[in-house]
Formats: sequence, C-alpha cells, structure tokens
Amino acid sequence: MLKRILYIIILLLACFVAMQVNAQQPSVYKVKKMPFNTFGFSNISPVIVKDGILFCSDKRFSGFKDRTAFDGRRLYNIYFAGIKDTSFEKPLAIKSERSNKFNNGPLCIAPDGKTIYFTSETETGKITSNRKFKNHSGIFIGELSGSEVASLHPFKYNDPDYDVGQPSISKDGKYLFFASDKPGGNGGSDLYYCEFINGEWSQPVNLGPKVNSSGSENYPFMHQSGKLYFTSDRPGGFGKMDLYFTSLNNGSWGVPVHLPEPINSQSDDFAFVASGDLQTGYFSSNRGNEDDIYKFTSTIIRKVVCDTLEENNYCYRFFEENAVKYDTMPFRYEWKFGDGDMAAGAVVEHCFKDPGTYTVSLDVVNLITKEVTYNEKTETVVVTEIEQPYISVPDRVEANKNISLSADSTNLPGWKISRYYWNFGDETIAVGKDVTKSYEKPGTYNIQLIVTAEPEPGLSVREACISKNIIVLH
Repeated sequence: MLKRILYIIILLLACFVAMQVNAQQPSVYKVKKMPFNTFGFSNISPVIVKDGILFCSDKRFSGFKDRTAFDGRRLYNIYFAGIKDTSFEKPLAIKSERSNKFNNGPLCIAPDGKTIYFTSETETGKITSNRKFKNHSGIFIGELSGSEVASLHPFKYNDPDYDVGQPSISKDGKYLFFASDKPGGNGGSDLYYCEFINGEWSQPVNLGPKVNSSGSENYPFMHQSGKLYFTSDRPGGFGKMDLYFTSLNNGSWGVPVHLPEPINSQSDDFAFVASGDLQTGYFSSNRGNEDDIYKFTSTIIRKVVCDTLEENNYCYRFFEENAVKYDTMPFRYEWKFGDGDMAAGAVVEHCFKDPGTYTVSLDVVNLITKEVTYNEKTETVVVTEIEQPYISVPDRVEANKNISLSADSTNLPGWKISRYYWNFGDETIAVGKDVTKSYEKPGTYNIQLIVTAEPEPGLSVREACISKNIIVLH
C-alpha cells in the first residue's frame, strides 16, 4: 500500500513539473479560419496583396453547376477578397480566357503588382477532351487589370510531359521558385528556381537534396527575409503534408525547419504565406475536413531594434608618461591597484575582478640611490558594469543537446523585473530567468532576450532588449 502511495506521489510530482515546463513554452501562433471560405468547396493558396488577398477556389461562379474539367475534376479559379474596415468583403472572381475550361492557380504577383504568374494546364487542344489524356500543368504569365487577367503567355520552361507550377517570385523580382516533377529530381516533385538575367529566366536549378526529399515538395513561398517556406509530405511531420522553411546561407540551403503547432497539424497543411514582419499570414489546411484558408498571428515578440550584447571589460592599461619618454632612466615603477594586486613596469595592464571604485597608486624606486617616492601618481578608477540585460550562453553548441541560458547577470539598476522573455530565433520562445533549450538544426541563430519591468503608476512600462548570435553545430 505504501509503495502504491509513493508511486502516486511521484506521478503527481512529474505531472506538476511537466506543467511547469509547458508553462514556459506558450504557443507561438494563433490560427483562425477565414470567413470567406465557401462551405463544400476547396479554398487554397492565399497570396497577400494590397488591400486584401488573392486565393484559389473551385466554387461555382454562379448557379448550381460546377465548373469541371473533362475528367470531372472541379476547376480552380482566382478570387480577390478585399479588406475594408478590418473585415473581408465578398470575394470577387478574377477571370481569364482559361477560367471556363482550365484551372487558374495557384499563383503569385510580381513586385510591380500587375504581372501575375499562375498555374494552368499546358494543352488546350481537342486531345484534352479524351478522359484518358493526362494534361500536365504549367506556369502562365499575364497582366492583372481589375477583375481580369489578359495578355497571357506561357512560361518558357513548361513541358507537356511533366508538371510545372505553384510559382512564387522573390520580393526583388529576380528569382522565380516553383514545383515540378520533371525527370532527374529527388522525389515525386521538387522545388526549383530560375534567375532573371538580361530580360530572360535562366535554366531551372534544383534546390538539391538538402531541401528536396524522396517525397514531394510543393507550394514554395519566398519571403523577403530570405526564408523559403514550402510544403512537404516527407517522413517526420505531423500529418500527410506539413509546412517547413529553409534559408540560404553562404550559397547553401539550410536543413529545413518544421513549423510548430498549431500551424502544422495532424491534417494536410500547405501553401504558407506571411507578411513582411512575419507576424501574420495565411495558409491552407483540411483540418476542418475540407481545404480552407486560415490566418495565423504570431504571438512571438520580435524587436526590430535590439541592442547587441556587450561583454564587460574590467581591464585597464596604466603607464608613467616620463618613463615612456625617457626609458633609460634608472627607475623601477611599482603599481598598486587598490584590490590587493601589484605589478611592476613603466607600462602595465591589470584586470579587476569586479566592478567598484579603486585607487591606483604608483611608487617610484631610484635604482641607484634606492630612494622610494611613494604615491608619485594616484588615480581613481571607477569600474562599472554595462547596464543591459545579459545572456549567458556558450557561443557554440551542438544540435539536439540541451543548453542552459541564464539572464542572472542582467544589470538594470532600479528595475523591478516582471518578465524575462526569450526568442530563440527558430520560432520557439521561453519565459523565465533561467531556461533550457535544444536546437534541432545546425545554423546561426539570433537570440533575443526581452526584459520587462513591473508597471509603475503614471509611467510607461520599461522594456530592454539584448541579442546574441549562437552557432549550432552538427
């Protein structure tokens, strides 16, 4: 009976500890389903544009008849949902000459806000009416004007024998990313990019096996921060399709990072896009039993202005000017630093152990007469500690190993600190003076420590931010 009671106590303590740990790892995202989703139809692939979003849906234009391809599949078309007074308006169909018989989308918009790249079928002839014919997708380029897309022409690397689609163009318009199952890839479909050189798109370049897997990679989104978000059904995810991101460092793509819950779920999650500051964005998911568009809001605090951590330096250089000028004189120079340490020499360096006020004195010994002149020179040295939050963590750590981080050396005189908030630079956070962290992927991460003081009557809440880079090794 006693053993049973002890077992229950140990189990309760373990649960309590787990609750405490989880309390330091609050969810970093909130998601909500968008109101413009149409029940019974698929709504996917959002694109953030001025005054709203573009997206794709296979809903009907009007009436009760679906728009379908020859093989019975419902066709996607592009829609615009405008924002007015923080609310979304009724979506407006964006039509092209392909809207009635072929898919329009997924898509992206060039930096000029007018040029549109969207996915559609490459073959339009009579052969498409044959149900056994496999019509592959390609990218088409047009001009968006109001609710119409005109002046269509195909992307030069479309091919009738494989799929090319789901385009995403970089913020500067120099790179076009897309997915394709062209021969020579790593899996079902891979991610590629082309560079815009001398008015032409260069040959497609495969992003390589570090990004592409034996599964299928789709829906690339190149963010202005340099992060490439994409969808993959590779092993190790939460569901069939999950969202990842990678970054290009020194010409090499980093190991993809899996986005946390609740963006990723046990369902299919795909087609991620984000605002410039990564605080909000959209993605598609069938977590509600059909494909719908969801909005995410990041709860991670990211400071645009954050000071770089400075290390305290308690080391000083002392010298006797006359001795430096006349180094042939027969004198010995003895320094007392006021902390119990001494040193001899015309020029000396000394490092104090702690902040404080020290009286440094110089005794001069005549080596010929042995006469000692005490306190030939005295100097008051005030050694201060930099006023800043402080991050105690090694500069280099190994991946998948727990590391301890501490803010215990924070020096903010007069502050009654209410919260220590850690942003680890990999979409995870923690709260507390002393925290533990493990990085899954190698790379360079910028850690931000945000310290908040308790509010004082009549005064604004004081906050200070400090950052430090950490290198995670294989």
